[in-house]
Amino acid sequence: MAFKPANNIQDLQYFGEFGGVNPSISDSSTYTFLSAKTMFDTFEGNADGCYLYSRHSSPSNLYLGEALAAMEGTETANVTASGMGAITPVIMQLCGAGDHIVSSRTIYGGTYAFLKNFTPRFNIETSFVDITKLDVVEATITKNTKVLYCESVSNPLLEVADIKGLSELAKKHNLKLVVDNTFSPLSISPVQLGADVVIHSLTKFINGSSDTVGGVVCGTQEFINDLRNVNDGACMLLGSTMDSLRAASVLKNLRTLHIRMQQHSKNGMYLAKKFESLGLKTVYPGLESHPSHQLFKSMMNPQYGFGGMLTIDVGSLDKANALMELMQEKNLGYLAVSLGFYKTLFSAPGSSTSSEIPEDEQAEMGLSDGLIRFSIGLDADIERTFEMMKACMVELSILDDKKQAELI
Repeated sequence: MAFKPANNIQDLQYFGEFGGVNPSISDSSTYTFLSAKTMFDTFEGNADGCYLYSRHSSPSNLYLGEALAAMEGTETANVTASGMGAITPVIMQLCGAGDHIVSSRTIYGGTYAFLKNFTPRFNIETSFVDITKLDVVEATITKNTKVLYCESVSNPLLEVADIKGLSELAKKHNLKLVVDNTFSPLSISPVQLGADVVIHSLTKFINGSSDTVGGVVCGTQEFINDLRNVNDGACMLLGSTMDSLRAASVLKNLRTLHIRMQQHSKNGMYLAKKFESLGLKTVYPGLESHPSHQLFKSMMNPQYGFGGMLTIDVGSLDKANALMELMQEKNLGYLAVSLGFYKTLFSAPGSSTSSEIPEDEQAEMGLSDGLIRFSIGLDADIERTFEMMKACMVELSILDDKKQAELI
């Protein structure tokens, strides 16, 4: 039977304290006990349904975590104050001094900086590899490797990870496969493909309104309990706790994610095909020209499409900046980082979201100065949007001479 993540969210039923159709928000940092023994038992993790302190958990956060676990098909989940607040505790929980990580080389700049510059302070080393080459991944694994880390669809180059293949390697070498699924919620379900832990930045598509920073770790009950442990749990002790009011807000937005992802994907596919027809170097998993198009197709939940992220390369940073500024002036979107908003967002990742990656390494992985990353919005009239974007490109002479001449 096919896995249907949106159904799993829809099938959860929550009532508020007074019969509200939304669960009540637990606006408390600490909780009272009727007996001292229950407080002790809660500290020890032996009192189900009792709340101790909101850095540990709260009803609002647990409601959201339950819904996200249902979406990903995991036993449970723990929400955090940011995407990085989900990624960093997972790595610190799974790795200790002397351990080794094999990571995709094309990942979010903040994750790259954490693995490259911060974890070595704790004698945790990372090898960055082309995650699409399973033989290279396996050759990089050592006796000290504990984690394989990747993004389902990488930021910003949109490389697609073979999650099943990576899962087989992880099991063969007794590793944990950790997958950041921020770019492809609903479209890809990593746990169904063999991942051990799934992470999201809730800031992006899942929340969808660019008003909240948040993250989530989806995994087994045992692993989430470890993260929350008051004595040695990385989420508990590092303190990246989501606020209850924000958790309630994200939960409301999560319920429309399936509708939004369908529109993001529809618009993304339309623009990708049109950009490619203009002769632009266009990367989008839905295009047959994408090297991992068939792989994505084999992993996806088809009704949610290939996602809302695409890139084009216009040749230079000056051209990229001029085009983005003009598109913003014409109200076609915003020159801004992040993704998943109702308006299209665009940025040059080499000088923004991936700027933590040294220039020589950017060049090696194919991250060029002229690359523009688009998070395609929910435009009702995407045909009009394209015509206006094309006019911007013609005005700035972005297209090659032959195409430029045809359109003038």
